[in-house]
Amino acid sequence: MCRVVTKIMSGWEFTLQEPDDASFAPVRLPHDWAIHTPTNRQMDQAEAQGFRDRQGIGWYRRELWLQEVREDRVYQLQFDGIYENSTVWINGTEVGGRKYGYSSFAVEITDCIRAGHNRILVKVDNTALPSDRWYSGAGIYRTVKLLELPKRHLKPEDIQVTTAVEGDKGIVVIRTGTTDPVAASLKEGTADVSSGSGSGTIRLELPQVKMWSPESPHLYALELSLLDGEQAVDTYAMRIGVREIEMIAGQGMFVNGKATKIKGFCIHQDAGCLGIAAPSEIWRDRLIRFKAMGCNAIRTAHHMPAAELLDLCDELGLLVYEEPFDKWTAGSYRRYFETEWQRDLESMVRRDRNHPCVFMWGVGNEVENQGQPSMLRILKMLKDHLATLDDTRPVSYAMNPHFKYESNVDLAQVKDVQQFVDEVSETEIDDLNERVERIRRIAEIVDVISCNYQEQWYPAIHKAVPDKLILGSETYQFFRGHVDQMQNFSDEVPWMDVEKHDYVIGGMLWTGIDYLGESMGYPAKGWAGSVFATNGERKPISYLYESYWSEQPMVYFAVMDYSLQDEGVKEHWDAPRYASHWSFPQFNKTVVPYMIASNCEEVTVEVNGKRFYVNKPSSYPNRMITGFLPYLPGTVTVRGFNNGEEVCQYTLRTPGQAAKLGFDPIAETRLAAREGYSQLFTVRALDKDGTPVFRDSSKVTFRVIGPAELIGVDNGDLCSAEPYDSSWRHLYRGCASAVLSLTGEPGRVELTAFADGMESGRAAVEVG
Repeated sequence: MCRVVTKIMSGWEFTLQEPDDASFAPVRLPHDWAIHTPTNRQMDQAEAQGFRDRQGIGWYRRELWLQEVREDRVYQLQFDGIYENSTVWINGTEVGGRKYGYSSFAVEITDCIRAGHNRILVKVDNTALPSDRWYSGAGIYRTVKLLELPKRHLKPEDIQVTTAVEGDKGIVVIRTGTTDPVAASLKEGTADVSSGSGSGTIRLELPQVKMWSPESPHLYALELSLLDGEQAVDTYAMRIGVREIEMIAGQGMFVNGKATKIKGFCIHQDAGCLGIAAPSEIWRDRLIRFKAMGCNAIRTAHHMPAAELLDLCDELGLLVYEEPFDKWTAGSYRRYFETEWQRDLESMVRRDRNHPCVFMWGVGNEVENQGQPSMLRILKMLKDHLATLDDTRPVSYAMNPHFKYESNVDLAQVKDVQQFVDEVSETEIDDLNERVERIRRIAEIVDVISCNYQEQWYPAIHKAVPDKLILGSETYQFFRGHVDQMQNFSDEVPWMDVEKHDYVIGGMLWTGIDYLGESMGYPAKGWAGSVFATNGERKPISYLYESYWSEQPMVYFAVMDYSLQDEGVKEHWDAPRYASHWSFPQFNKTVVPYMIASNCEEVTVEVNGKRFYVNKPSSYPNRMITGFLPYLPGTVTVRGFNNGEEVCQYTLRTPGQAAKLGFDPIAETRLAAREGYSQLFTVRALDKDGTPVFRDSSKVTFRVIGPAELIGVDNGDLCSAEPYDSSWRHLYRGCASAVLSLTGEPGRVELTAFADGMESGRAAVEVG
């Protein structure tokens, strides 16, 4: 019998007290104990952690029933991530753990288990400071698996798959990690390409290969079998993609021979009301929203993601820039760097190097002593070691725009290392030539120059280092710096620099979706300077990027509305306060500023059927049409034209009084009865004609009937003090969301939303 892999996500118990029988309560994984703790403005690093009092020592336990324990088998527990400082016991015997909260690891339990009942106990020590600069949550927040393996078995972390193309033929080379005989089978439909080897390397040829790319993410099913004679004693399956990525100096990045710009978002891992306990289907929904606006890449900042996220990126066609940690010898990782850096770096690369989506590795972000000899030594050490694990992808490091002269500051004594790195001081290097010299030193080591917020210096960097390409590893949404200073509030959108220069391979906005922590001050519980809210609501700036990134004709209209709540966005990461509504009850024919985003050749705008003339998008430096319209209640319609033909339109109407609640449609109305499967539903206030009422903020109560439970409520308002684990939420900008989790039983799930004075809204899915 080959390997048996079983997810063990239910049946767990948890306590923050001493681990006795009376203190434990049932929980289901993934679990984040911090997300439902009260906010605490006096806690250490309150802003960084979104005022969630995450510190503490948590205990998890689970009974594991085994029908038998075979002598010819090996048993392991595999954890994809525990935050953090975990220790695992089986039947009272300590079997291992992991310090860093983002690394996957496995523990051997063969000698500690027995037939019948077994006790898993996991301690999670989340008391160390400093914490991450963003909300890190706490607990067993990723997938846990029980592995039952043959004594002789394949080791996935030792398997490496590389691909190439020869004409219309795909070449797949597999390093099996063993010199024992291994057979490989590559399947697609009824086609089956097979081979075997005992040399440790297998070469497969795919005639008429179908390539993997962001536009067409084709995947093949690869199965490896460890052989004993003709008998397979172990099998391991994975999905792979055949693709070629070239970085050509001065010309750009080419995917399968096609010039490709990175149209990307940086992301953290939390999912709003769920904290870091984010089921993969919630991230699937988010990634689909990203793709719909033309995004083709993400950067997993600043740590390894859940394994399922990379599976989704393979499937959906999103390129990934992956990095293992943020700072090195400062910040939260400083307590681990000296003893753990190699182990954590290897954990990332060995787990993820066979994903076609991963196009580049990073080895750090905005580290201390940037460009100085001590930093360069570490950078080279990390880069060189990574190359021993995977030499098929470029390696980079994301540079902070601040460069400083050497100082004798003891970074171990610096409480807020990011503030120390960012702040302008007497050691700041202002001279452009000196700044570029520091960048040149870094560029000598990395394969691609990754720049955070440095668009204004791209030409100078390229002149000094013409043989290396540049990636905007973090960019502002709307504003761009000036050549003489890092920040400047003009309307020079950073994406224009990507389009302008062939040697710039793309830009990755900070960030794609709002996240918890890194607050700029109470009452904000997180970072709101993104293009999507925590509940998936698109913000107006996202449509500007859709006009840059998407080939599908589109046009969009929004008004500038500074009556809206200040969300606490850090100034240069902010965008003008546009909103998607045509509702100003306080105005009477007042002129209102607006914006129109479109990728069409020409655009028209009408108010109640009367046309107002605007210039072509191409006549504006950032291709965003701006102007003023008189506020007259009614309808605003914008139309996009190509070759004189109307190809798209967008309409906003002034709503009446909120009369009913209505749920947005969801992609799937029939779901498999899978325990723990989660789905986000969004409800809106509508007038009697179905027009969204943007300004309504009624309290909405949710009720669920059927084989599902309500696990979180969200409205995208990071300044709200309302609890995430309740059954109610006030509408924010006219909407609120609820997340349901299936119990695993078949039946009909009905979600109802109630609000005083409005007709209730209903959504339903069939589960079976």
